[in-house]
Amino acid sequence: MSPPSPNQNLLGKVAIVTGASRSIGAGIALGLASRGAKVAITYTSSKSDASASDLVKQVASMSHHSGSTAAIAIKADLRIPSSAARIVEQTTKAFGPHIDILVNNAGVELVKPVQDISTDDFSFVYDLNVRAPMLMLQQVLPFLRTPGRVINIGSVGARYGFKELSTYCSSKAALEGLTRCWAAELGAAKHTVNTVNPGPVQSELLDNIPADIVDMQRKNTPVENRLGTVDDIAQVVAWLASEESRWVSGQALAASGGWVMY
Repeated sequence: MSPPSPNQNLLGKVAIVTGASRSIGAGIALGLASRGAKVAITYTSSKSDASASDLVKQVASMSHHSGSTAAIAIKADLRIPSSAARIVEQTTKAFGPHIDILVNNAGVELVKPVQDISTDDFSFVYDLNVRAPMLMLQQVLPFLRTPGRVINIGSVGARYGFKELSTYCSSKAALEGLTRCWAAELGAAKHTVNTVNPGPVQSELLDNIPADIVDMQRKNTPVENRLGTVDDIAQVVAWLASEESRWVSGQALAASGGWVMY
């Protein structure tokens, strides 16, 4: 992970990052904290208790540099509709009545040919990848301080057809559609809403993607012919969370080293 940033442009801000105990989510949480934000991280499984606790400790160690960073870990299954309200309640209890940044990062992949997809499979993906971001936004809105930042983590798969990934790719396309509508609805309050679409990123989640797809993407990535890193994505999210991005809303930014170009 990257060291604390000297750029403390998120001092006094409060952020929620879902699915943040590892991989991209953890990198995003650390990136926001390194810029001064207080961060609530969410995770689902007891298997992630230790990694979530370690992340909170890493953020606490940053306070020696900035004097203001803090983090809490909230165990919550976002497929359960009531979880969103509980996450917001615990965040405001820990950090006060305002929330400035919501990063909807939690997501799941499913590799299955279309003829084998069940209704349970569809719910497994869409309840987390599509419904949960909406429920999180609904619960955060009463506490969202102007100018708020809502950042959804999508995928280049939202606009690219991969075999046996139809539920995943379509869910990320749906998230892009929600992003544009929310940007139109919330702009009057100076809130911005954007999606970051990573290309393949070297992380545990990449193990779920067929190797031939990953290899094809790597070979066809213009910047260095490499996979992305967690920090590559965290830097983009941190910029979208900042005041510097105030005139960007309703956009899908492909953080893919040029593998896709919108």
